Amino acid sequence: MTLLESGLEKCGISKAEIEVIAPKMEAYIKELILFNSAYNLTNTSNHDELVTNHILDSLSTYKTISGLVEKADDSFLAADIGSGGGLPGIPLAAAFPQVKFRLVERMAKRCAFLENCAAILGLKNVEVINSEAEKIPDNSFNLVVFRAFRPLDQKMTKTLLRITKKDGILAAYKAKEESIKEEMEGIKDLAGNYQIEKLYVPGLEDKERNLVLITKS
Repeated sequence: MTLLESGLEKCGISKAEIEVIAPKMEAYIKELILFNSAYNLTNTSNHDELVTNHILDSLSTYKTISGLVEKADDSFLAADIGSGGGLPGIPLAAAFPQVKFRLVERMAKRCAFLENCAAILGLKNVEVINSEAEKIPDNSFNLVVFRAFRPLDQKMTKTLLRITKKDGILAAYKAKEESIKEEMEGIKDLAGNYQIEKLYVPGLEDKERNLVLITKS
């Protein structure tokens, strides 16, 4: 079993699903390595680091996202905001083919990369939107995912919640719980209704990873 397959299994993904997802993720990693230097997509071009730090980190939320999308109908829309190289949007779209994903990215050349990846991987549930988050219409998405190293400040939180539908969820990939609580204190007037879920990332057991779930009331 490869590092990727073993990690996907530890994320709670079934063997049958891994048989479909793993080849797509290996193809995706090849594209990331090929175009990284030109497009500055990730902080590494090492295969195993991409598997652990990016693919498995993105899919460490598998069980949580499964719960959020289990009753998704045709109108359900998920978005990866500031998608960059497609993380976590592309791994999530591969893992949840029944959910329509919108990858929102402001840089045109990265959008071209994302469209190419979606085509190569056969992700029919992916649409790339070349736009800044601020220009996305209100109440567009049922689920908004966000994976970045920037803190959630007032401006960004307002934007992300504005484009989230009522009763929708904003899911932010984050690191240390202590830092998260400080961040959330600064936006408690906007995001009082939140919870923190600990994430287990295979291969990153020494690094604290959490998911912040904010429900739009």
